[in-house]
Amino acid sequence: MSTVAVLVSLAMFSGTASGAPKTLVFSAIPDQDQAQLVQRFGKVADYLTRTLGVPVKYVPVNSYAAAITAFRNDQVQLAWFGGLSGVRARLLVPGSEAIAQGLEDTEFVTYFLAHSSTGIKPSDTLPAEISGKTFTFGSKGSTSGRLMPEFYLRESFGKAPDGVFSRVGFSGNHSRTIALVQTGAYQVGATNYKVWEKELAAGKIDTDKVSVIWKTPTYPDYQWSIRGDVDAEWGAGFKERVKQALLAMDDPDLLGAFPRTRFIPASNSDYQPILDTAKKIGLLD
Repeated sequence: MSTVAVLVSLAMFSGTASGAPKTLVFSAIPDQDQAQLVQRFGKVADYLTRTLGVPVKYVPVNSYAAAITAFRNDQVQLAWFGGLSGVRARLLVPGSEAIAQGLEDTEFVTYFLAHSSTGIKPSDTLPAEISGKTFTFGSKGSTSGRLMPEFYLRESFGKAPDGVFSRVGFSGNHSRTIALVQTGAYQVGATNYKVWEKELAAGKIDTDKVSVIWKTPTYPDYQWSIRGDVDAEWGAGFKERVKQALLAMDDPDLLGAFPRTRFIPASNSDYQPILDTAKKIGLLD
């Protein structure tokens, strides 16, 4: 489905019949296989519908940019963003707020991966041997799959990724990054540690072919962001009700789909380090 088609469908879901409560629409960055996202967020929509007492619908988008555009255009009012996509979205919608994050999102890390044929071993510092290899990021708008790995590459080598590697690609999502390095299509890559751990537990990773060679220092990442005008549409205090519903989510099945232990309060100021880093390497003005 094209981005335009997705956004048109979002507009349709936002509409309501006369007298019926408006549907709260949420989306999420497509950081993994789309089928996995539809399954996991459909259950979240059901939970929020029961808890909030208004219809809630999850609608998938096909890119990080589409998620941000939908949020900006009020085609979704709530979104599960990564650190960078959340910063970008909130800059476009005055009054929008980060309201909840996973407990693990306060100290997130990126894993650098290498194919076994490279002979690169795990290290406490970014291995110099990755220079000259082929390398794939995740999505161009990803915090863990692009922003932070690029920052540490520039810090370590003193130049842009194109000057470090023989070829640089963008896989589109974390699952695909792992798959591309595992097959040897790329020799090295950077991925979200949570996706790595989930797919490793699911038996989808062959550690004889691909391994973690370095992990970054910690940084803040994923969060739920909500538009600032939701109280005007659903009534005073609605934003706080959404926040409390997310914080109260304790079903292991729901939390395991993220995967997160629990959700804790978040604020826009928590993501100032992401904004500063994006500006430092030229991803934001």
